[in-house]
Amino acid sequence: MLRVLYLVHDLSDPAVRRRVLMLRAGGAEVTLAGFRRGENRLAAVEGVVPVELGATQDARFAQRLAAVARAGATLRQRLAGMARPDVILARNLEMLALAGRAQGIFGGAVPVAYECLDIHRLLTGKGVASRGLRAAERHFARKAGLLVTSSPAFVEHYFKPLSGVRAPVHLVENRVLELDGPAGDLPPRAKQAGEPWRIGWFGAIRCRRSLDLLAAFTRRMEGRFEVILRGRPARSEFDDFDGLVAREPFIRFEGPYRNPEDLAAIYGDVDLAWAIDFFEEGLNSAWLLPNRLYEGCRHGALPIVLGGTETARLAGLRGIGIALRDARLETLVTRFSAFDGDSYRALHAALARLGPKPWIHDRADCAAFVQRLAALRAPAAEPAPVPSLLASKVDCHDH
Repeated sequence: MLRVLYLVHDLSDPAVRRRVLMLRAGGAEVTLAGFRRGENRLAAVEGVVPVELGATQDARFAQRLAAVARAGATLRQRLAGMARPDVILARNLEMLALAGRAQGIFGGAVPVAYECLDIHRLLTGKGVASRGLRAAERHFARKAGLLVTSSPAFVEHYFKPLSGVRAPVHLVENRVLELDGPAGDLPPRAKQAGEPWRIGWFGAIRCRRSLDLLAAFTRRMEGRFEVILRGRPARSEFDDFDGLVAREPFIRFEGPYRNPEDLAAIYGDVDLAWAIDFFEEGLNSAWLLPNRLYEGCRHGALPIVLGGTETARLAGLRGIGIALRDARLETLVTRFSAFDGDSYRALHAALARLGPKPWIHDRADCAAFVQRLAALRAPAAEPAPVPSLLASKVDCHDH
């Protein structure tokens, strides 16, 4: 059984739980270590009790760097008694830095995979700080044998032209975990006459511009559309998130949810899924393929996407969803002014024809991912060198 040490920047991130589930379903034994973010309490992830490396705060980059430095100084004690892993999977740049330290603790020959699912704006700039961060990424990634990312656009727009990371790339999209495969086709949809159309915005609620746009839109439509928020608000991005939502007559926040256990219920409660994000506008937001795209499509909620983004490109290739040419209020109002049951049924039929398979990871996908990590190990009969960074082949595992 492959032993994986998974180093993460936020132990309470739902995406961390999904990755642990994926690794374990693929046959790996997982040790989880990372930082507590803010006041989020630590909890076992499917029976995996995490090793806490310290606490960090959202949107405080300098504080996070200091926490990583402290963790590096005490990492040997925190990992004492742990069995030597076969692979270290490091999520985000700060954990990649700690992976090098962990390599030394375990003897230096443990291969490292760098998991990067978001590109922070500081990594893309031309200033001294940005160049310094990219230099740090190149330095720490020199010992990485694999780059795990979730969107081809991250490779095209950042990793190839800017980053200097030369590890082979393995694409793992943010699909829904359904380990035993889909239980059935997409369920039929029906809406009672007179009920509002419901837009679901689920997951990381971090985009103030989206909230402002949806607030203005629902007010303009005078209740024909409602917005339901669920997930984890990034409160550092809002002056008063609860107050903002409370003041909106057609928007409500319904708290966190479990992924994937609650997805069918929460997406079954909405007609459309908001798959637009301006948090890193023109950069990460244009390049990512968000969880909510896959979740909504898997459970029959039509995605609303923004033209010119990787999300819109994928939706267009598959002939689904509603694409806005720009993010102006008038564009949104015009697109939905004549939206009715016939419009919805035609769009939903196009989504239903694809079925659930393009949007899910099953047990075979999990096993393939674990096997890709296992391939980083040197053959048992040979010394275990640090994996070379000279390979440039992109290994895209995409079903």
